[in-house]
Amino acid sequence: MSVTASSIEPAVAPRRSVSPARRAWRSFWHRPATRIATLVLGVLVFASLLAPWIAPYNPAAIDMFSMLSAPSGTHWLGTDENGRDILSRLLYGGRVSLSVGLASVTAAVFIGATLGALAGFLGGWVDSLISRIIDGMLSIPLFFFLLTTLALFGSSLPILILAIAATTWMPVARIVRGEILANRELLYVEAAAALGVPRMTILFRHVLPQSTPSIIVAATLGIAEAVMVESALSYLGFGVRPPTPSWGNMLAEARGYIFQNPWLTVYPGALIFLSVLAFNTIGDALRDATDPRN
Repeated sequence: MSVTASSIEPAVAPRRSVSPARRAWRSFWHRPATRIATLVLGVLVFASLLAPWIAPYNPAAIDMFSMLSAPSGTHWLGTDENGRDILSRLLYGGRVSLSVGLASVTAAVFIGATLGALAGFLGGWVDSLISRIIDGMLSIPLFFFLLTTLALFGSSLPILILAIAATTWMPVARIVRGEILANRELLYVEAAAALGVPRMTILFRHVLPQSTPSIIVAATLGIAEAVMVESALSYLGFGVRPPTPSWGNMLAEARGYIFQNPWLTVYPGALIFLSVLAFNTIGDALRDATDPRN
């Protein structure tokens, strides 16, 4: 019996294809900077969420005998000018600063995604009207618009969240509009329309979900911007008002003691810096991982 070369060649197992989601996850997670940023952000978020259980003191408790005390075994990060524990105020302040950023960006994404989707899918006068609104909003100095809004309507937490959302939805709307314009002429959209599926169902169930990666990236970067805006407004006295702690108003209260007790400014400033840097790092990694060209 003759034996051919092909009969003794080892069988080669077919290579398994890697799904786009797994490939994007690998691209996102392989960077050391992304892992560090995720760890830092996770620690900040969980510490803020668990503040009522892990904070050593009531953040509003005043101790007149411990004013401006240095870090010690009793107060690990020291106390402020009213004898309040800095560590407790940082933990509770993180709840405010991060929740304002998350809530305002959630509202901004909802507004921007809805208007951008309608503009890109419907076209015509709807697209023209929404595009002109976006251009008009982008031409306004947004920070001064925020100051005017908060001065007129007050600086309560809901007003602050709505004001930030009302001035940050435009980039999301532009991104979603561009994605919808690229997807609305695809064959599956025409097939759904031919089957009699309502246009709004096609838009929100089939076309808009294709923009989810871009929306997630824009939201991640937007949270960093919202945290910065809230901190700046609170620093100027237009954001979260004392005695409710936030990183921004803690920084404002400490500016009078920058030479006498510099740690009062270092702690909230460092947390603002770390949180914004972590969000930006994760947002950049998500953008690169979801880019089809990569």
